[in-house]
Parts: sequence; C-alpha cells; structure tokens
Amino acid sequence: QQAIDQVNMTPKTVGAFVDYSRRLLLQSSIDVERMVRDDLARVIALELDRAAIYGTGSSNQPLGLVNTSGIGTETLTNAGTFAQLIAMETDVATANADAGSMRYIMNAAARGALKSTSKIGSEAQFVWENGEVNGYPVIVSNQLQSNDALFGDFSQFVVGMWSGLDLTVDPYAGATAGTVRIIALQDVDFAVKQPGAFCYGT
Repeated sequence: QQAIDQVNMTPKTVGAFVDYSRRLLLQSSIDVERMVRDDLARVIALELDRAAIYGTGSSNQPLGLVNTSGIGTETLTNAGTFAQLIAMETDVATANADAGSMRYIMNAAARGALKSTSKIGSEAQFVWENGEVNGYPVIVSNQLQSNDALFGDFSQFVVGMWSGLDLTVDPYAGATAGTVRIIALQDVDFAVKQPGAFCYGT
C-alpha cells in the first residue's frame, strides 16, 4: 500500500560576507580572493549543517532533522552506553527503516568518550572501534551538541538547493576606506522522506 504525498520545499536564504582591504589584495604571496571565497563557502556549509540538524522551521530557518515530527528519540547517559545506542538502532528497525545508508553522527567529544567506553562491564571491547559503532560508520561533526547523537538512513533526508553558491563582489560600499566586500548567498530547504528512518539521542 504505497502512499504518495507531495512535500513542499521553499527556499530559505543563508548568507555571509567579508570585507578585506585593497592592501591585502595587493599581496602576491597568496591568492586573496580564492582564500576569502573558500572561507565564505566553509562558513555557509557549517551553517547549513547546523540548520539541517537543529533548524527550527520558523524565523526563516529550514526545519532541521531533530525537530521533524515522527523521528525516534532515545535518552543517552553522557555520550551514551552501548545498550542505549543499540536502542537507537532498534527504534529505526521497528519503523521498518533499517536499510540504505545507515550511520551515526556524533561530535568529537563523544568519539573520545566512546573510544574508552567498554561495551559490557570492563571488557577490552569498546563502543567506538575502527570508525564504527556496532558495525555502523560514524560521521564526526562538531555541529552536533554535546551528548547528542543521530542514527538513521540519511538517504531519506532531502536537501533542496536553488542555484549554486552566489558570490557578489562589491567594490563600492567601502571604497572610501579602500575595502572590498564579498557577499555569499545560498538558498536551501530540507525535507525528510521517512521520519521513522532516524533516531535522535540526547
């Protein structure tokens, strides 16, 4: 009984800008414009990652994964015990969604803690081993808050993008001070095809 629905995505704009001086531009030792553009792209990407996880869906923010209705939730003790992480996997499995690109997302502090957390008792088998937790790969992102974890099939998370990263060079606004402004804008929105394919541990 396949159910077909229509999901509306509307562009939400994220932007950043930087000013640099004409004297910096005159330096020949580095490609200043490329450095500035790379930094702007990195800042935009970090904010997109944050909004994809924690976006509120209001105040012109996209709706992030953890605020999407219908995803599973589990309570974690600090970075989580082996049993609690298995419970996250079970949430997804009982929603008949344990297929595809299953993986965890955790931050670097959780990685450090789980590398020294025994699976059971004091045995020398640890929760985090070889970049995996219980056989599933883990993405490390410090966009995730302390003691939060996400698990699921990330092929069920849709990123809508309108055009590429728009860059505008404005040599006029700061012309009297000898500065140039580069403005970066990106329009995106997010949607979850199957909420049950994800579990949020906190």
